[in-house]
Order: sequence, then structure tokens, then C-alpha cells
Amino acid sequence: QVQLVESGGGLVQAGGSLRLSCAASGRTFSTMAMGWFRQAPGKEREFVLAIGWSGTITYSADSVKGRFTISRDNAKNTVYLQMNSLKPEDTGVYYCAAACSDYVREMCHYWGQGTQVTVSS
Repeated sequence: QVQLVESGGGLVQAGGSLRLSCAASGRTFSTMAMGWFRQAPGKEREFVLAIGWSGTITYSADSVKGRFTISRDNAKNTVYLQMNSLKPEDTGVYYCAAACSDYVREMCHYWGQGTQVTVSS
């Protein structure tokens, strides 16, 4: 079993930055693909971006390219989501997921509880 705990969410003004963290426990973290997803108010959850066990990064839509980056620290069993130049449309609950085989279909074995990100205009 894998436990995922997100942290780092909060309220930020448009143009600001936040770094989300997702700490994993319970299994060999370094072998797992990790992903970040988000759910905006009134919308379905969507894939943001992910990082494979080897460090390969997969992006979702163009909306986050150049603004969001993902990284992992296998020594700390943690994956990070660095979000820069935040926009109000980035507001939502951000979820960390692990052991993902298909990001678009959200086929991940493990999910965190989510952390709220609110971007004010």
C-alpha cells in the first residue's frame, strides 16, 4: 500500500508562485511514475503533468507548459510541482497520484487527499 500526502497549497495572487509537495510512503518510490492532477470548481479532474521513474516528464495541455515544472527527489520519497506565473484559472484542488499507467484516463493506483490552490486576480 502507498500513502500520499500533498502539501504546499494556499492562496496566492495572480502572477505568483507556489510549490506543491507530495510525500510518499509504503513502497519503493523510485520505481513509481508520479502525476499531478487538478480539479477546478465545477469541472472534472484533469491531468496536469507527470514524471516517470526515470525522470521523463509528460505534460498535459499547453496551458501549463513554461509555467509548471515537476521534479522528484527519490531520497526523500517526494515529488514536487513548481507553479509559476499562476493564473486564476489554475485555481482548484491539486492531487498527487502514484503508479500511473495512463494519465489522461487517470489510471493511477494511489491518490492523495488533495491540496487547495486558490489564485486571486
